[in-house]
Amino acid sequence: MLEVGTGTGALTALIAERAAAVVSVEIDPQLHQLASEELIDFDNVTLLQHDALEGKHTLDAEMMATVAARLAEQPERRFKLVANLPYSVATPLIANLLAGSLVPETMTITIQRELADRIVARPCTKDYGALSVWVQSQCQVQLVRLMPPTAFWPRPKVTSAIVQIRLEPERREKIADRDFFHAFLRTLFLHRRKSLRAAILSGWKSALDKPAVDALIARVGLESSIRAEQLDVETLLRLGSEMRAEVEQVGLRS
Repeated sequence: MLEVGTGTGALTALIAERAAAVVSVEIDPQLHQLASEELIDFDNVTLLQHDALEGKHTLDAEMMATVAARLAEQPERRFKLVANLPYSVATPLIANLLAGSLVPETMTITIQRELADRIVARPCTKDYGALSVWVQSQCQVQLVRLMPPTAFWPRPKVTSAIVQIRLEPERREKIADRDFFHAFLRTLFLHRRKSLRAAILSGWKSALDKPAVDALIARVGLESSIRAEQLDVETLLRLGSEMRAEVEQVGLRS
């Protein structure tokens, strides 16, 4: 199990009673010290005093190396994330875990409801965006329950939600170039209110001209006036695949 945000170690102890090994990461040195004292009797817990992120698009290398080492100790071990995630790291952590080579089978996380709504959102809703598609293209997602501010101390000002994200390896493997698809989604949804034609021209103006974009949209069977936020996950996967092929062809010709 990977836990991000050890805090004082209360959840870590519960996880450690059920898991073969726990890697828990805490950025705050004082909380890390408190957790070290609280968890001293658990020999299956590894505590790291680190930021889980090295950058917006990069996970902490020592954290992931430690997870890999714990997994390698027994071949039947599986990798899962269980965490009460700080809002500031939740989105990049989830996105980067799905972009990497070592991916949790499940992520069971407590996050702000605002973010939960984005993860489970469907097309044609205000919360549907790049994160929704990136997660749903590879995983099943479920909003398990909502948690009011009174469930926490000190009380936050927002409602929280427990979300479970379950990896579907066969779906994930169908994405030929995940790095490209991830960047494609981020670029496309930067212009979510524009027509699909205008969004693609804005995002790839150095690579594609108007006739090429029109032909690309037609191959996927779409109207150029539709917006990205109206397209379901499967359609965006097809569009991303066509875009990748088109950009590669432009690169070969140049």
